[in-house]
Amino acid sequence: MLVQITKEEFAREIAKKAWFQTNNIIWTIILLYWLFSIPDFIYAPDIFLQFFIVRIIIILILYILYQWLHSKNYNHRIILHTAFFLMSVTSALLCTIVNPGNLNIYFLLYAAVVLFFNMQVFWEPVNSIIQALLSLLMLALFFNLFSESTIDVFISNGGEYFFIILVISCLIPNARHKVILREVHQQIVIEKSNEQLKAQNRDISEKNHIIDMQYERLRKLDEQKNSFINIAGHDLKNLVGSIIMSNNMIKEEEDRLSADQKEFTGYIGQSAEKIQYMLSKLMDVREIESPELQFNMEVFDINQEVMHVYRGLVETAQMKNIHLVDNILKLPLNVKLDRVFTGQIFQNLLSNIIKFSQTNNSINVVTSLQRQRFVFEIIDEGTAIGQDELDMMFNKLKTLNDASAHVESRLGLGLSIAKLMTQEMGGELTYRSDEHGNYFRVEFNVIN
Repeated sequence: MLVQITKEEFAREIAKKAWFQTNNIIWTIILLYWLFSIPDFIYAPDIFLQFFIVRIIIILILYILYQWLHSKNYNHRIILHTAFFLMSVTSALLCTIVNPGNLNIYFLLYAAVVLFFNMQVFWEPVNSIIQALLSLLMLALFFNLFSESTIDVFISNGGEYFFIILVISCLIPNARHKVILREVHQQIVIEKSNEQLKAQNRDISEKNHIIDMQYERLRKLDEQKNSFINIAGHDLKNLVGSIIMSNNMIKEEEDRLSADQKEFTGYIGQSAEKIQYMLSKLMDVREIESPELQFNMEVFDINQEVMHVYRGLVETAQMKNIHLVDNILKLPLNVKLDRVFTGQIFQNLLSNIIKFSQTNNSINVVTSLQRQRFVFEIIDEGTAIGQDELDMMFNKLKTLNDASAHVESRLGLGLSIAKLMTQEMGGELTYRSDEHGNYFRVEFNVIN
């Protein structure tokens, strides 16, 4: 996850962190600095009261200045330099006027002030160096003005330890500054990453809610679909039963029928049986919803099935003044497929090409045996339907929801169903539409 941090954001967070550290320092001084008068009471009682008042005044000055600077959001370095300077002046002055025998105590207190500041402060290391030099300058100045001791006594009674602590403590702010900068950067990265994750989580929750709503809607539609299938299926079964019964009654008068009428009643009977078979498949909702179609595989002559479909559509073609050319092999070719669905594939392909073909046209229906595979071809050398439109029609099952209700009727499911059934039964369906016309080809394996 990529997180971008601007200079303004980084500077703002740095200022917050700096003021947080400054608050700790200033409030520690305000609450505890008066305790530094206890050593005065013990080791320098003659100046205890004066310096106690001075410390109280320093506390009040720091409190007022801190409140004003913080309310105005000024630079935190101002209050830190002021606090260190006032405490440094007081400590440096005490180190030069007290009894030399007590210098160790006051140098230790001075070193504690310097060490406390440098361990808590958050600023650039140069500020601590400036304060250290200022401390040494004030010690030198007050020593020359007020001290009655020699420089050796001054140094040997805690001065050298103070100098060592002063130098070493100046190294601390440099390390603290780098560490805090890194912590602030990491904190910003974590906060912004959390914000992005929260936004993504909200987006995911909204999408999940939409998915749940759509799922519930689809579930209801599925229930409606199953209910409709059951009702429509039972009604259609009754109608088909009536057709079969009527057709059987006609067959009982076989002696009075002509050859053509007998042939037509045979077609009606076969078609009714196929409709019954397909209705039984349709009524089995579990089979419809299963990941794979369930077929009733049987061995039959596929050329005979093609011929049956061909004869059934001859009159339909003639109504549009379209001539169907019979190039169907008279040689039996056995396949092991679902007879009803195989016939439906040929029916869908040929009926659709008749539907979309212009009048006064010829359509060639060809079957052949090529490399131990049965090949069914429809060749229409008339006006091309268009490759893009054929792609859309053959993939209609995948894009059904994209079609609106007013789309032209040629966007039906017949071709898409033919493609699906061919693939499910292990066959191959190809097609093309170009300047030479329209071409459909179906292949199935034959058996010995």
